[in-house]
Formats: sequence, structure tokens, C-alpha cells
Amino acid sequence: MRNLYTLIWEDDVSGPVPIGYMPRFVVNALLETPPSIRGDLDISVDQNTVTLFRRPRTEAERTELIARLTDYWRRNGTFRILQGWRDELWPVYDARGNLLFSMERSALGLFGAMRYGVHMTAFVRQPRQSGTGREINSSSSSSHSAYDVRVWVPKRSSMKPTYPGMLDNTVAGGLMTDEDPFECVIREADEEASLPEDVVRDGARYVGNVTYIYITDERSGGERGLIYPECQWVYDLELPPDGSVVPAPEDGEVESFSLCTVEEIQEQLAQGRWKPNCAIVMLDFFIRHNILTPENEPNYEEIRRRVRRDLPFPGPHKARS
Repeated sequence: MRNLYTLIWEDDVSGPVPIGYMPRFVVNALLETPPSIRGDLDISVDQNTVTLFRRPRTEAERTELIARLTDYWRRNGTFRILQGWRDELWPVYDARGNLLFSMERSALGLFGAMRYGVHMTAFVRQPRQSGTGREINSSSSSSHSAYDVRVWVPKRSSMKPTYPGMLDNTVAGGLMTDEDPFECVIREADEEASLPEDVVRDGARYVGNVTYIYITDERSGGERGLIYPECQWVYDLELPPDGSVVPAPEDGEVESFSLCTVEEIQEQLAQGRWKPNCAIVMLDFFIRHNILTPENEPNYEEIRRRVRRDLPFPGPHKARS
């Protein structure tokens, strides 16, 4: 924590509230940014804190200020992560759950603020039968397994700037400001996996939230050492075992889908082939489906706690914990 600064929002009602963790190298860039660009900040080196926008402003004004700062960094090549600019606004909340401001998706990690998204696991209850008419990697459909569950696992495109070629959840995406989680699942299921809207709308089941923090490394497509506290709305979608509904790549984000046994996924996880946060969602799936139990996993309780970690920052995840 000596190399992290706590990002603070302070108002007259709630007082100082932590909303993120900023690495020292981001704070240094903030100090080097002209005051006319970075706005009204209070940076305490002794206490390792950064307080945003001490003068009262509206949400729209705060959003405009943060956009000016991050765009300045992008134009000046300050951070590699901003090369992945998406023109998507993601929310940051205050202590009362109100929208504090919105920020460009690729910049949020620089401030270590909460990130929100959706993940859906599509699965079948028995090995997929042949003759679907879709060209997929189905080598696992004939594999022996102690479990009747098979999971559709996508391989991320090798051209993606973040975690290229790694394994992922069937459907996943980030929540933009004011976006409904279930509608986001439906949109992402169509864009990433070619899953029909009626199938997802009728069959997807919300099963809770997963909350965690991870630290970026060289696979993330940006700077190492960024803090990512995240909350995912998690859904399960049971598909028919006859192969009448099969996910398939659509928008280029995914190279292929494989129908994997539990044992194959366990081996993939052990080999580090899964994108880190998606691995956490899969562990949650294993816990909920009694694949991972106290009887077969000595670290069961610790894993269960870390899958639904108590995060120190405000936001809608507090109401869902």
C-alpha cells in the first residue's frame, strides 16, 4: 500500500469516502499535468491520498473535467492503456449510490475505481450430440467426465489488445453508465456469441454478484500494476443438449467456442489459460453447481470469500452483497 494512493471524494453529507486506488506512477503523472487541465485536486504525499474536485460541481461538470484530463493524457501518450480508447462511459458512484461522474472505459483503471460488468456461463447437462451443422471445436463432447455439465468456453481473439488468446466466460461485457445489467447480457450475447435474444431473455438466470480485486500485468494491454476492483452481475444459461442452440463467434472478439468438460476446465485453470477475472466467475459456477465443495477442496472457504470479496468502495454492489 506504500505505492498506492487512495482516491477520495468528499462532500458535506458523507465526508471523505474512498473511491479508488491509484498507483504512485499515475499520481506522478497527475502532478505533472497543468492545473488548468487536472482541475481542483488535493494531493497529500504524506497520507497517500488524492482528493478530487474540492469545489462543488454537478455530475455533468465532473464528467467533463475528468474527460478533459484523460483526453489530455491520451493526446500526449502518457499511458499505454489509453491507446485502447473505446468512447464508452463507465460510472463512478458516491457514498449514497448516486452517480458521481462517468469516465472513459479505458481510463478507469488509472484511477482504480470500481468497474461493473456482466458475465454469463452457457452450459448443457450432457455431452453435445453430433450434427449441429455448426463448425466448432467439439473435441470435448466425447470426453469422459465425472460430471454431466459441459460449459461453452470461448477463446479470445489473438488480435485483442487485452489478454489475447486466453479463455473467457461464454458472454462478458462492461456496464456503461445507466445500462441495465440484463439488457447488457442480451446485447453482448448477440454481439459475441450469436445467441438469439429470445433464448437469452427467456433462459438466462441471474445468480448473484461476484466481487474481487486484481492487479494488471503484461497481458492486460496497458500498464502493469493498475488496481481493478470489479463487480460482475453473473448469469447462467442452460442450453438444450441436442445442439439446437450453439454459441458462435460474431464480432471478432472470439476465435472459437469449445464445449468443455469440468475436468478440462480445471486443467485449463491450473495452467493459467483463463483471463483472471473470468477464472473467478468460473470458480463461482463450480461452487454454485456443487462441483467445488468443502469435501474436495481444502481451501473452499477462502476461495468462496475471495469470489465475493467485501470491497471498500461505494456503488450498487453494496446493495447486492
